[in-house]
Amino acid sequence: GELTNLVYLYARDNGLSGTIPSEIGKLTNLVHLSVYSNDLSGSIPSEVGQLTNLEDLNAHDNGLRGTIPSEMGKLTNLVDLRVSWNDLSGTI
Repeated sequence: GELTNLVYLYARDNGLSGTIPSEIGKLTNLVHLSVYSNDLSGSIPSEVGQLTNLEDLNAHDNGLRGTIPSEMGKLTNLVDLRVSWNDLSGTI
């Protein structure tokens, strides 16, 4: 199902692997997203820019790589962004 009412997603330090799915953009009520200390790979999907209620994004200590999507500039409510210990580049 679609968890469109989800506000908090905490899945830190669980050994999760694979990529962050583009469907993350459907979680439009998400305020806190914490997936740090996992084995996530690939890039941050541009659909993250659809999470306009997001205040906290914590994805540090994973295997994320590539360019930070410009769509993240749409996250005007974002106050805490933690993406260290990855291989990301670009500007926010």
